Amino acid sequence: MKQKLKSIRPFVGSENFEISSNFYKDLGFEEIILEPKLSLFRWNEIGFYLQDAYVKDWIENTMLFIEVESVESFWEELLSLNLTEKYENVRLTPVRTMPWGKECFVHDPSGVLWHFGEFFSK
Repeated sequence: MKQKLKSIRPFVGSENFEISSNFYKDLGFEEIILEPKLSLFRWNEIGFYLQDAYVKDWIENTMLFIEVESVESFWEELLSLNLTEKYENVRLTPVRTMPWGKECFVHDPSGVLWHFGEFFSK
C-alpha cells in the first residue's frame, strides 16, 4: 500500500456511556457527539470512539497505549484530577520504569486499561 496513514481510532466500549463520557472529558479529551450513544473523543491528534456497548470479556481485555512527552508530568496532572474519588472502579497505577521507557496505567470506569508512556531516546 502506498497510501499515507493519517490516524487510528479504536472503538472502546462502556458499561455506562454517560459515566464513561464524563470520565474521558475530565481526563482531558474533547467529546464530539456523532450519535446518541457514539462519540469521538479527541486530544490533539489522538482520538477514539466511545460507544454504548458492553461485553465484559471484550472490555476487560481492551488495552490502549498513548505516548506522552513526560510520563512523570502526566502522572502529576492525573493525580490532581481526583478521578478515583469521582468515579467508581477507576484505578491508577503509578509510573514504572521498563527497559524501553516509563509508563503509568489508568483503568476507566468500565475496566478498559490505558497505558500512558514515554519512550527512552535512542
